[in-house]
Amino acid sequence: MPSPLLNVMIKAAKKASTRLRRDFNELENLQVSTKGPANFVSSADIRTQEIIFNELFKAKPDWSFIMEEKASVQSKTSNNRFIIDPIDGTTNFLHGNPNFSISIAAEVEGKLEMAMVYSPITDELFIAERGKGAYLNDKRIRIAGRKELSESVIVTGIPHLGRGDPLIFIKELEEFMPLVAGIRRSGSAALDLAWLAAGRYDGFWERNLSEWDVAAGILLVKEAGGIVTGINGSKDDLLKGNILAGNERIHDLLLKKINNI
Repeated sequence: MPSPLLNVMIKAAKKASTRLRRDFNELENLQVSTKGPANFVSSADIRTQEIIFNELFKAKPDWSFIMEEKASVQSKTSNNRFIIDPIDGTTNFLHGNPNFSISIAAEVEGKLEMAMVYSPITDELFIAERGKGAYLNDKRIRIAGRKELSESVIVTGIPHLGRGDPLIFIKELEEFMPLVAGIRRSGSAALDLAWLAAGRYDGFWERNLSEWDVAAGILLVKEAGGIVTGINGSKDDLLKGNILAGNERIHDLLLKKINNI
């Protein structure tokens, strides 16, 4: 059974999703603005975040909050924090693509302790607690056990207007394409990492992500038996946004290839 705090996180996400699903079916009525090139924010993002913040603040008013669509709330009394992405995959959401998610992680004294990634349209809930494993809708999940890149499907993000370095990505893609069974790009890093934890993908790499994109997914992958590091192999900067993940064998193969480019 999830701990009381994780249940609060789940309750907050599901409460926010009731209106979010309605918004998804009425996209023409949403107010949309841009934060930068091809970087959108909708009234649904703001509303979803406010619902989640209010629910979590009631439970832990002394914690810090790191959120994509709102200035951080810094605690003066606690080293604990929530890391929240109200809609990871906003561009998908605004185009009527159901591949988006709500991502919430709880960090206690500098360590990721609890995570949930929820897909409102498919009603898939991925959860993890440190040392207690990872689950999808109450069923234990584990990372896939494939040992060769030739059998593996790898997921990534692709640079686009205003984000990423196309030249680096093309070099990495050229290195991986002849070696793997497939490469995917979904538009939600949080869901990508959750699907990796569930064995639907075999490896993941992406650069220039934000901590709210990856915090929950990192714990899900680890608790499912996977390895997550920075692209350079470091474990010290996971929340800085350059992520490489897979089972131990696939992670090591990807790490070796990407650092020889």
